[in-house]
Amino acid sequence: MDGLGELEAAVMDVLWQASTPLPVREVRDRLTTGRTLAYTTVMTVLDNLHRKEWVLREKNGRAWHYRPAGTREELVARTLRRLLETTGRPDVVLLHFARAASDRELAVLRQVLDEREGGHR
Repeated sequence: MDGLGELEAAVMDVLWQASTPLPVREVRDRLTTGRTLAYTTVMTVLDNLHRKEWVLREKNGRAWHYRPAGTREELVARTLRRLLETTGRPDVVLLHFARAASDRELAVLRQVLDEREGGHR
């Protein structure tokens, strides 16, 4: 996921499961990485995720509270869009993707294309 490391992905999982924004300490307490992490480690990961625009943060008293910048699907789609934009040849990349797509993926693509065509008539 857009160069997310294992710990970044684990932090995102915690935030996606939360119903409200979380402070660093609570994110650290909810992580199930199998090892004890320092507060500063989790804080650094959250700062990096904020810089990468995967999380939003808001000040609550003296502490930052973090929440995902979108659903897992929205953020992955945004990542795919950014990757396409960096290739210089998004049409070729899309052709390769379409040729390798499963029947289910192709059906979803057809549905979206049909919806878009219907909206432009």
